[in-house]
Amino acid sequence: METDVGSAYVKAMGGPEGPHTLASEVVVTQLAAWFGLSTFDWAIVIVDEFDEIPFLDKDGNQTGQATPGPSFITRAEQGVTWGGGDRELKLLVNPQDISRLVVFDTWVLNCDRHSPADPETGRRRKPNRDNVFLSEEAPAGQFLLKAMDHTHCFTCGREWTRRLGQVDTIRDSRVFGLFPEFRKFLKKDAVTQAATDLRTITAEVVREMIDCVPNEWDVKREARNALVDLVVGRAIFVAETIETRLWPQGSLFPDDEEGNPER
Repeated sequence: METDVGSAYVKAMGGPEGPHTLASEVVVTQLAAWFGLSTFDWAIVIVDEFDEIPFLDKDGNQTGQATPGPSFITRAEQGVTWGGGDRELKLLVNPQDISRLVVFDTWVLNCDRHSPADPETGRRRKPNRDNVFLSEEAPAGQFLLKAMDHTHCFTCGREWTRRLGQVDTIRDSRVFGLFPEFRKFLKKDAVTQAATDLRTITAEVVREMIDCVPNEWDVKREARNALVDLVVGRAIFVAETIETRLWPQGSLFPDDEEGNPER
């Protein structure tokens, strides 16, 4: 849609996945910024009965229409989605954020970039390189990696409930966001620093982020409290385990010059 500051993308109420995906965008975008990742400018705006915002499928066919209420909006930027090759990644002005993004996706259980197999079904979601955005708001000829599209964090798009804070969820040992092409760009010092930063998150900081979620999105108090427990508890767990999971060989195999464990 067009706004007084330019083009923007809106995620509104009335979509098939429900309002908790909007809540995920609000909370996780704030977590990403706190974690030091670049994010889109965002806001919560009100869609009223006079706005006509259609929902479209991937082929451009209308599948419904937004309902009145608070919506999540991000400023449009010039850039491209990652095509899967090394060339674009080598042009990043923030290459250390490849490592940080993997740690972040693992922290927030983001199944919608690169997801490991589901432990119950064994099924794996198709890698979604469209969720790796390379912004052109960077020096000429380079890109800025930005964290985007967080609708499927924590629950993979399902409703938020008090079960968010369960120990099994907090201690989920899978690694998220690790595209095979990312492996050679991982840096141990960046991962170590990311783990150190995770240890500083507090329940008070997370609660302030969750308090930004509008009541109209129907996130119950018990789910909000459980999410605080999940985010803080999982930060500690990921900080303690992420290096071992990324480099299970440990000190037996030194890093090569690309930061990739030698095989």
